[in-house]
Amino acid sequence: MAVILHVDMDAFFASVELLSHPEWRGKPLVVGSGPHERGVVSTCSYEARKFGIRSAMPSRTAYQLCPHAIFVRPHMEAYQKVSDKAFEVFSHYTPYVEGVSVDEAFLDITGSLHLYGGKCATMRERAKALGEALRAEIRRVCGVTCSVGIAPNRLLAKIGSEQNKPNGFTLMPFEQDEITAFLRDKPIGVLWGAGKKTVESLKPYGIATCGDLQQLGRGNPLVSDDLIDMAFGISDDNVYWEPGEEKSVSREHTFDEDTSDRETVRETLLELVTDVGQRFRRATRWAKTAKIKIRDANFNTITRQAPFAHPARDDIAFREAALELFDREWPANRKPKTIRLIGFGVTNMQDSPGDDAPSLFANPEDETRLKRERLAETLDSLREKGLI
Repeated sequence: MAVILHVDMDAFFASVELLSHPEWRGKPLVVGSGPHERGVVSTCSYEARKFGIRSAMPSRTAYQLCPHAIFVRPHMEAYQKVSDKAFEVFSHYTPYVEGVSVDEAFLDITGSLHLYGGKCATMRERAKALGEALRAEIRRVCGVTCSVGIAPNRLLAKIGSEQNKPNGFTLMPFEQDEITAFLRDKPIGVLWGAGKKTVESLKPYGIATCGDLQQLGRGNPLVSDDLIDMAFGISDDNVYWEPGEEKSVSREHTFDEDTSDRETVRETLLELVTDVGQRFRRATRWAKTAKIKIRDANFNTITRQAPFAHPARDDIAFREAALELFDREWPANRKPKTIRLIGFGVTNMQDSPGDDAPSLFANPEDETRLKRERLAETLDSLREKGLI
């Protein structure tokens, strides 16, 4: 049986901001665009969430909900540095680490349990000892807290990490009858694939909890067999990891609540583009391909990619590619989608621009590309210093 750990950093961007501004601790803090600007909330502190503020919410709406909140622009370089420290900590416990985003990961700790809990400890005692050790090391090394769930598969581990946020730890049941009982009273929204649209469509049939789905059983035309399986806690237990040199740079955002607001999804995508670009340029590399990922409320995932006209490393090229892919997949005049996750990345990386390298003495297009790259590097420097 696999033993999977899910770790989720608590209000990560806001928590990192508090490292530089401890005087903000205990106050509602919103990370994102300015309160009077077009843009969305990236994340917010738990104090801000008490006022109804959520990620991907328009910043103007957040200001209306809490005018006295502190609004701060994202400092992606600072977040990435703390994230790198966190992932280094994760590697102390297992080589099998699947990074979901800058602040979230799955770890397969099956082969590491024997190192924790003492000679006569049970599997659950060893898992608890490892989980608590990881949480303590994250706090000591990174200065922020995380929440951890440990379970026999990824689905249950993620449900576990959500149980006692923030700064919580949950060791989930491992026996099937105990898992079934644990999930029985949970709302079906905790399951992957059960977005707001699915939840609303099942309400007329009196289906609101995992227990209701358990009673339906497989083969019911109302819901998929996969969703029924998940109501019993049956799901994929694999952790997907890639050893060796990083072949792509990407970032994803899962919305607190599924959204059909195209503009909100688009603005979030552009924030991811900026983050990916800044992270990508930490190494002198060029990308040949851009890609986006869209996951809907039913957990259907669409990935689209397209090559750059020339190997690229500047935000303007990344932004143009991301918007072209997004507009192609979700035209403004098309029926609204209900989105759970949006992601952007660049891949097919190389260490030089190759034969497409712009020359100072070439045509105006090459000169424009050089200016774009220099502008991107200048903006990275200003962001790192907290000036923008």
